[in-house]
Amino acid sequence: MCDSCGCSQPDNSVTIRRAGQNVSGSANHHHAPHHHHDRPVQGRIVEVREAVLGKNDALAAHNREFFKNRRVVALNLVSSPGSGKTTILERTIRALLGEIPMAVIEGDQQTMLDAERIEATGAPVVQVNTGAGCHLDADMVHQALHQMEPAENSLLFIENVGNLVCPAMFDLGEAAKVVIISVTEGEDKPLKYPAMFDAASLCLINKIDLLPHVDFEVARCREYALRVNRRLEFFELSARTGEGMPGWLDWLRSRL
Repeated sequence: MCDSCGCSQPDNSVTIRRAGQNVSGSANHHHAPHHHHDRPVQGRIVEVREAVLGKNDALAAHNREFFKNRRVVALNLVSSPGSGKTTILERTIRALLGEIPMAVIEGDQQTMLDAERIEATGAPVVQVNTGAGCHLDADMVHQALHQMEPAENSLLFIENVGNLVCPAMFDLGEAAKVVIISVTEGEDKPLKYPAMFDAASLCLINKIDLLPHVDFEVARCREYALRVNRRLEFFELSARTGEGMPGWLDWLRSRL
């Protein structure tokens, strides 16, 4: 993966654990050490990228079969850092708790902070710390599933590392990618990061409670996103106030 997206890291830098667990081991992430003096030519980069993505796609297919057999709807939540993914998850879980079984795989480079927030909602959660890695991959999700087996007929939220570039390339076996943008980021994000918006099925426009205080045109953002992906659906919401959340919750119910 080092040559495919630049997230060079040693094999032992990825940790996968339940909330409250100490670090007891490392995931086998199949990363080769990166030597700055050994710079591959463009053809070699393409070759490595294709090999890495091919292996990832095979593992993603394995994950997808597991989800299908257990009737688990896995959603890959992607966004820039600070868009409000975790806050949306907290509010979503509390709204659906007792109605739909849910679990979460949390992806961050470091810390258990988000996993601890999710654990407080009552949902099972596994934290994947990617070290220097800038995204989750199918192998990380596979290993996380060994620590937390989702219930049948359930929702699995995979909160990816905050990054609108590399997660677009990596299939995790999910049913859909949900891209989240906040009104504090600028409505041109879909044009700047088209691969992510093209890969997504749904776009959540978050923090609409801040619209009176920022220079952000929702209609323009939607227009830009639809230029990239005509199939994209939208919900405008505020995870802080709850405005717009019912539409998102109904969409989740419809996936089951």
